[in-house]
Order: sequence, then C-alpha cells, then structure tokens
Amino acid sequence: MKHYNFSEQFRALYDKAVRLYAAGQSGAETFFTATETEFLTANGLTAQNLYDYAEDQIGSDEPGYDRALAIEFVRRDYFLNVQQGKPSKQVLDTTTMPDKTDEVHGISWLPRIIPKTKAKLRGELPAKLMYSCGGDRGFFMEHDIHPAEFLSLVWRHENDDQAIIDWVVRRSQAK
Repeated sequence: MKHYNFSEQFRALYDKAVRLYAAGQSGAETFFTATETEFLTANGLTAQNLYDYAEDQIGSDEPGYDRALAIEFVRRDYFLNVQQGKPSKQVLDTTTMPDKTDEVHGISWLPRIIPKTKAKLRGELPAKLMYSCGGDRGFFMEHDIHPAEFLSLVWRHENDDQAIIDWVVRRSQAK
C-alpha cells in the first residue's frame, strides 16, 4: 500500500465515480476494477463511499472532492491505526437510530448524527446510509461544522456522547 500518494489515488477514483455516475452508470459494484477495489479496501473505504459522493456531487454539487478527501483521511487514519487495518464485522442497525427530528438541547439531527458518525468512523455504515448526505450537510452548515472536523470530534470522544453534544452546543452558540 502506498501512503504518500493516497490523495492522488483517491482523486482518480473520485473523478472516475463522478464521471461514471454522470454518464448514467449505476451500482457501486460496477464502478471499479478489482485493483481499485483492493486499494479502497486496504484503506478502509468502499466503492459505496465513492458512489455516494458521486451521486451527491452530480445531484447537489456537494460534498465535493475536498470534503470527501478530508472525511476519508479521518476514516482511513482510524482504520489503519485503531482498527489495525481490519474491517469491523458490525453494521449499524438503522432501526436503532434516533429519528431525524429528534433533538438534544434544541438541536435537531444531533441525536441521529452521533451514532451515524461512529458507524462511519468504524466502517459500519450500511450501504443505504451516507455520511455527509444532504441531511448531514444541512446540520453541518447550520452549526458551522466541517464534516471531517465532526468525524474527528467523534473519534476523540467516541465513548462520551455528552462531550460531543457539549462541543456542538458551544460551536452552535459561537456562530
């Protein structure tokens, strides 16, 4: 695995996914060669991650390569250094997630995005969920939080939801 040029390799796959999606190709499993899929797997990523970015890039002009790279740098770091390069065998059960309208300290989406972010960090998101989807981006914009910054915050306080909540409240009040 090459570490120094990860961002260049990621960029090539990101651009490929956007190009294929724009051309009407569908299905994350159809986007990448075996070698490209091996690269993604070795870095804690999936074809679905890039497919989701491509879908939203074409549909919403977001999140953009720069945000996607920042998010995946955090995920990759966690995967390589905490998970020792071994994928989790867990998948988030979406039926256990708080509703989109649930609030804590008057902040909607926050109860939902915490477990979703933990699942992203650990590589446990089901294919039907995307980290930094339109709903997440609305939350991030409203509270002036970069998605990778939030992912890092959740990593630092992985077992302390209250610390995450307190940080978001402070950030939201400061904006």
